[in-house]
Amino acid sequence: MPFDTLTDDPVLQRIIAAAVLGGFVVAGILLRLATSLAARRLGGSRGHIAGKMALGAVRNTGPLLLVTLGIFLGVSALPEVEPWRDQISIAWRVVASLQIAHGAASAIRVVFTWYAQYVAPRTESQFDDKMFPLLRRFLVVSSYLLGGLVALQSLGISISPVLGGLGISGLAVALALQPTLANFFAGTYVLSDGGFAVGDYIELQGGPAGYVIEVGWRSTKMRTWLNNLVVIPNSVMADSIVTNYNGPVKAMNIMITSGVSYDSDLQRVEDVSLEVGRKLIEDSSDAIKTTDAFFGFDSFGDSNIGFWVFLQARDRWGSFVLTNELIKRLQSRFRDEGIEINYPVRKLVYDASGPPVPVAAVSGA
Repeated sequence: MPFDTLTDDPVLQRIIAAAVLGGFVVAGILLRLATSLAARRLGGSRGHIAGKMALGAVRNTGPLLLVTLGIFLGVSALPEVEPWRDQISIAWRVVASLQIAHGAASAIRVVFTWYAQYVAPRTESQFDDKMFPLLRRFLVVSSYLLGGLVALQSLGISISPVLGGLGISGLAVALALQPTLANFFAGTYVLSDGGFAVGDYIELQGGPAGYVIEVGWRSTKMRTWLNNLVVIPNSVMADSIVTNYNGPVKAMNIMITSGVSYDSDLQRVEDVSLEVGRKLIEDSSDAIKTTDAFFGFDSFGDSNIGFWVFLQARDRWGSFVLTNELIKRLQSRFRDEGIEINYPVRKLVYDASGPPVPVAAVSGA
C-alpha cells in the first residue's frame, strides 16, 4: 500500500520511511544475532550438526533479505519517488527473486555437504558418492536459473521463448550426445545397483576379467592379470552378465577333478585325498581354516573313476595358490601310495584269422 495514502504530510512520510527502514534493519540484525547464538549453542555434536549447518545457510541470506525489503519499503515511502514507485516495485521483485534463489542454493549446498560428510561414508554403495556431487551442482544451477527466469518475468520480458529455445536446444544436445547419455544413465544403474565396488575382482561374460579400479559415469576401469588397463563403457557393463568373485563374501570355493585307475582301492584314494586336503588347509594361509575338505567320486570314466576334492580359499588370488598346491600334493602322494591315474587307454582285440582290428577304442582323462 503506498504510504502517501495514509498521510499527505511529507515530513511524516519521511519519518515513516526512516522508521520502516530502521525497523527492518534492526530485525535483520536481531535475526543475524539469533542465528549465530543458536549455532553456537548447538555445538559440534553429531546430533546437532545438521541444525547448525542449516542455521549457517540462512544466517546471511535471511537478514540481507529483511534489510533489502526495508530499503525498498522505506524508499517507497518517500514523497519524492512517487513517479518511480512502479519501477521500484519491479526492482524489488527482481532483487528478491535473486536473493531467494541464492538462499535456496545455499540450503541445497548445506544439505548435500551434510550428507557427504556424515552419511555417505557409512554407506556401502558408491551411488551417493558419485551421484550427489553431480545432483548438487544441477540443483544449484537450477535454483539460480529459476531465479533468473522469475527476474526476467518481473522485468516484463516473456520467458516463453526462452523456455522454448531451451527445450529445442536440449533436444538437439540430447540427440548429439546420445552415446554419452546412454553411458551416463547406464553408469547410474551400475552405481545404484551395487553389484560390485572398487577393489572387487569381476569377470564379464565373454569379456575381460580383472580388479575394478574405478567406476565412473561413462565407463568402468579394471586392471587385468597382465597389469593392463581395460576401459569398459557402462552401456556394455549394464547389458553384460558380470561375475563378482568378491561377493557375497571374499571366500571362494575351489574344486579340482581327476580320476584313478579302476584297479585302485577307492577307500584308500578317498582317505589319502582328504588327508592331503586337510594338511593343506592347516599349512596354507590362503585356506579357510573353518571349512573342512570334501571328497567324492562322481563318474565311471573311460579310463578312470572320476573324483573331486573341495576346499575353500580366502579370496580369488588364494584360489589359484590353493589349487596349484593341491594338485602338486595329490600327484606326489598318489605316486608314493602307488595310486595310478591312467593315461588314455585303447584296447585292441585281435582276430586270429586276419590282421588286428580295433573292435573297441576308449579314451579318458
